[in-house]
Amino acid sequence: MNKKKKPFLGMPAPLGYVPGLGRGATGFTTRSDIGPARDANDPVDDRHAPPGKRTVGDQMKKSQAADDDDEDLNDTNYDEFNGYAGSLFSSGPYEKDDEEADAIYAALDKRMDERRKERREQREKEEIEKYRMERPKIQQQFSDLKRKLAEVTEEEWLSIPEVGDARNKRQRHPRYEKLTPVPDSFFAKHLQTGENHTSVDPRQTQFGGLNTPYPGGLNTPYPGGMTPGLMTPGTGELDMRKIGQARNTLMDMRLSQVSDSVSGQTVVDPKGYLTDLNSMIPTHGGDINDIKKARLLLKSVRETNPHHPPAWIASARLEEVTGKLQVARNLIMKGTEMCPKSEDVWLEAARLQPGDTAKAVVAQAVRHLPQSVRIYIRAAELETDIRAKKRVLRKALEHVPNSVRLWKAAVELEEPEDARIMLSRAVECCPTSVELWLALARLETYENARKVLNKARENIPTDRHIWITAAKLEEANGNTQMVEKIIDRAITSLRANGVEINREQWIQDAEECDKAGSVATCQAVMRAVIGIGIEEEDRKHTWMEDADSCVAHNALECARAIYAYALQVFPSKKSVWLRAAYFEKNHGTRESLEALLQRAVAHCPKAEVLWLMGAKSKWLAGDVPAARSILALAFQANPNSEEIWLAAVKLESENNEYERARRLLAKARSSAPTARVFMKSVKLEWVLGNIAAAQELCEEALKHYEDFPKLWMMKGQIEEQEELMEKAREAYNQGLKKCPHSTPLWLLLSRLEEKVGQLTRARAILEKSRLKNPKNPGLWLESVRLEYRAGLKNIANTLMAKALQECPNSGVLWSEAIFLEARPQRKTKSVDALKKCEHDPHVLLAVAKLFWSERKITKAREWFHRTVKIDSDLGDAWAFFYKFELQHGTEEQREEVRRRCENAEPRHGELWCAVSKDIANWQRKIGEILVLVAAHIKNTF
Repeated sequence: MNKKKKPFLGMPAPLGYVPGLGRGATGFTTRSDIGPARDANDPVDDRHAPPGKRTVGDQMKKSQAADDDDEDLNDTNYDEFNGYAGSLFSSGPYEKDDEEADAIYAALDKRMDERRKERREQREKEEIEKYRMERPKIQQQFSDLKRKLAEVTEEEWLSIPEVGDARNKRQRHPRYEKLTPVPDSFFAKHLQTGENHTSVDPRQTQFGGLNTPYPGGLNTPYPGGMTPGLMTPGTGELDMRKIGQARNTLMDMRLSQVSDSVSGQTVVDPKGYLTDLNSMIPTHGGDINDIKKARLLLKSVRETNPHHPPAWIASARLEEVTGKLQVARNLIMKGTEMCPKSEDVWLEAARLQPGDTAKAVVAQAVRHLPQSVRIYIRAAELETDIRAKKRVLRKALEHVPNSVRLWKAAVELEEPEDARIMLSRAVECCPTSVELWLALARLETYENARKVLNKARENIPTDRHIWITAAKLEEANGNTQMVEKIIDRAITSLRANGVEINREQWIQDAEECDKAGSVATCQAVMRAVIGIGIEEEDRKHTWMEDADSCVAHNALECARAIYAYALQVFPSKKSVWLRAAYFEKNHGTRESLEALLQRAVAHCPKAEVLWLMGAKSKWLAGDVPAARSILALAFQANPNSEEIWLAAVKLESENNEYERARRLLAKARSSAPTARVFMKSVKLEWVLGNIAAAQELCEEALKHYEDFPKLWMMKGQIEEQEELMEKAREAYNQGLKKCPHSTPLWLLLSRLEEKVGQLTRARAILEKSRLKNPKNPGLWLESVRLEYRAGLKNIANTLMAKALQECPNSGVLWSEAIFLEARPQRKTKSVDALKKCEHDPHVLLAVAKLFWSERKITKAREWFHRTVKIDSDLGDAWAFFYKFELQHGTEEQREEVRRRCENAEPRHGELWCAVSKDIANWQRKIGEILVLVAAHIKNTF
């Protein structure tokens, strides 16, 4: 068969060619592959090598020296002039003078090296170039051919012959291995091959050995008497066919058991069947062998030391665990015979025995151990009738009258009157039990209770609970003036008796008094112990922490007492007054807050925030004249205070007293001119529709405060409202010259250009803004949204990737990135966002919206709660939460969100500010703004 001869056969192989390398075969490496051998004096490839590493020989010496740490002191290594090549003293200690000498020599070498540096580098360069010309690298040898590849045309390239597959046919077309399951009969036939026969088959003699006998079945007995079974005679392996037959037989029996003989229908009770199965499962988790071993060991222990109670208890419990309850009972009863004085053995016997037998066992135990409290308690537990229980406990108290546990158990079963009588006897028998004294005091009348507590104090002078109970008793009977005295005497008395006053324990007792409703006692305890064991400089910090801890434990009166005491010690500390005021605002009544604020401004008249809180409280209660009078007093204490001026203006404008507000602002501009005062003046005229007055005020303000960006924004927005786009653009541009780092100004200008259709100009403005304000997430976000609104989603995604590179920890960008992704990828993106910004409210809000979009209502609600908890000032979160509850929540849940939002008074958020700062909504309350923002939200995510 004539085959076409391959064109490359008989031709010399190209330089560096490795056969089979193209198809993944690895050949051996020859000198032609790694380049020619080099002489020891040849320079190395690294032209910046340090001295001593500049030739191949140097590097070889270095590697040899590294391999062999020992010094070579052979005669062949000795030179008459230089001595040995190595250092004779390298193994000696390296001291300070050696270090100095080395430093001097190194400095000399460096100096000498610098003198010859240029000449040496020139010489080395020439040597390397000469060497490269004489011995070029393989890649340099082919460089001219590589350059010529650029001239190869497409036709020439296509005409290059394909390299054929030179492997033989079997390698090119391998036969795939086929696996076929082998039947059990095949194994059955071949299992006999390992069998040894000691006698000749008569058929073999009959047919002369030509007819091979059929194997004598699986049950052929092995010589030596092995009975037929599932094990094959010769090999000891499992017989598959026999297992199959046994399984079929077993299944047939099961089916016949559970089927009706007449109709063949199943008559199995599934519940009973499962119960039977459960009962068949052993209750222990151990191995059978382990149980046998444990049983053997415990038997050995019992026999060697029969009077050792734990051995009998362990043996009984082992049998109980393995399900042999009767054996366990027999064992433990034998144990009671061997250890009649062991309380634990008797109790174990009572536990293992059934009802009546257990009573008999306990009765027997009492005869052997008449002083055992635990056995009496067990005997009472075994009785079902209350009278029988009382009888058992009274009998017990005859034998053990000083057991507090028995007295408590007996008293619990009695009626109040009988309990009082029993307790009066109990405190005689157990005079050191505080619980019994206090229980008796609670059941007695006021006069008798006082006597009981006095006796208790005499018997137990070191317990604080008796004193605290006495204080509670006086408070409950209206003697609040005695409470303080009792607590003070308690501290003095306990100290006199050597008791250390533990501040934490007393505070805990005060919290318990607070929860029990004993307010006076709680406050008295707090006042008495709050200053114990605290350094003077740590007092304020520690007390504030204690107050927060009490609030967390819902002990509000304790916290109030701490604040009251702290304010007595620090009457001029503004921070303490503020914290007390916020506490009253959150947990107290309006009256208590106003009373506190009146005291606060008397002590800290310069604290503007306290005046403003007082005025706001009056205003929210609808008492506008009182709010005005507070602000008037605040003016006297803080003349020309910007905050108080603006609060007065807000009060008047909110109550529609616009003329008064104008007069106040005019007075503020003349006496305390600030940028904010001018801004509020412009805003007031703008919202009232006096555009000309607003523009005039704005121009005047900009003469004084041209670096205040909000004035430029307002000027531009007023022009934009009047449809004067050129003037608005000019205002924004002028503002950006004065305030180039104001992000809202850049955003307003870009949106103005986008509004008039100048998309390219808007894009350019945003790029310029990003150059002037690098790493600004707000500007990046606007750039991404600009492209997205223009329909250029690919550019938007590219910009988002760049933005996340520049601001990797920006929650705003990550939250936007989640919803830029397609639905299947959003979950992955949200995981990435949470890794980068775990506690960012924008990311948490985005995850909540993601769950909302997937209709996972419970999870979404949980994430909304988490978002508003982590940042209650983010209005957008409240708006989305309210919208969510409008669609999926109840009326109560909606009202709860609205109430919490009104308390939080959010001020920030993109959607929130767009509505709240709209001049049409300037007088809207928080709840109204929430509803408006929620109405603007579309479920497009």
